[in-house]
Amino acid sequence: MRIRATVAAVSGALALSAFVAPGAHAAGSTDHRADIAKVQEAARAASGRTAYTGSTGATTGVPYALDLSFSNVKVNNGKPIVVGTTNHVTAPVTFSIKHGASVDITADDFLLDVELYRGSYDEPVGILIGDDFPSCTITSATTATCKSTIDIYPGDDELVNADATTWKAIGVAIALNGVDPTDENADLSKVGYIDQDALTTSKLQRYSKLTVNAAPEPVKKGKTVTVTGKLSRANWEDGKYHGYTGQPVQLQFRKKNSTTYTTLKTVKTNSTGELKTTTTATVDGYFRYSFAGTATTPAVKATGDYVDVR
Repeated sequence: MRIRATVAAVSGALALSAFVAPGAHAAGSTDHRADIAKVQEAARAASGRTAYTGSTGATTGVPYALDLSFSNVKVNNGKPIVVGTTNHVTAPVTFSIKHGASVDITADDFLLDVELYRGSYDEPVGILIGDDFPSCTITSATTATCKSTIDIYPGDDELVNADATTWKAIGVAIALNGVDPTDENADLSKVGYIDQDALTTSKLQRYSKLTVNAAPEPVKKGKTVTVTGKLSRANWEDGKYHGYTGQPVQLQFRKKNSTTYTTLKTVKTNSTGELKTTTTATVDGYFRYSFAGTATTPAVKATGDYVDVR
């Protein structure tokens, strides 16, 4: 799999990290990660965008600017990517490319990708990529529509809680044109390279859980019903769920034969994420808690708990 890359301090490089991540692969292609790292290094060093301190660098030549651009980039259909503590999460990515007539996007050694990063362009804090490189459908001699994924494996991807934030999308492409960058005499001026930043943004959020329990059941009409519950969310650093403290949560109720919930009151979670409040029993129905979500944590609703009022 192409796992999330932790950025190496010696390079500070972002673009094409997908091609140098451990286990990276593209269906039907050669293992190009080390090759492309050299092309990337030469291109960005020549542009002056990063010093690449400690990197070996390419031997000769500077890659030319590849005539290709990205557009219409959408990650996870525009919705936040929500990640728990164990399950593999796949977020779809779609985009379009436009290229010069001389660019052969069907070549075996042509590679492109859209990946997510957070932090600065030259020194990203983290990078998220997909298991496989994109597949593209040619729509004209110079255009294509493509689709890929962002694949996240909690634990394996070394997520930290600070990763629950807004990530930026960058498109990267390279045409090796038969050049082997590992060759000491390789002429990298024959290799095309492009990266395009600020394509779109995507939020990464920590999966949330919410429970509810209304008691006693059954209960006499006019008596007190105590409603308890807990709001928790994924902690990516220890692989567990912890209470989400100090959060406003709505207590809601719907009558037995109704489909609509009505908000009764708002309750805040305590220091361990627990919820507790009381209300008066009036008719048969369902109690639930509802959390509106935050920038780092998605909205969640508990499954209604039925109370028989007699």
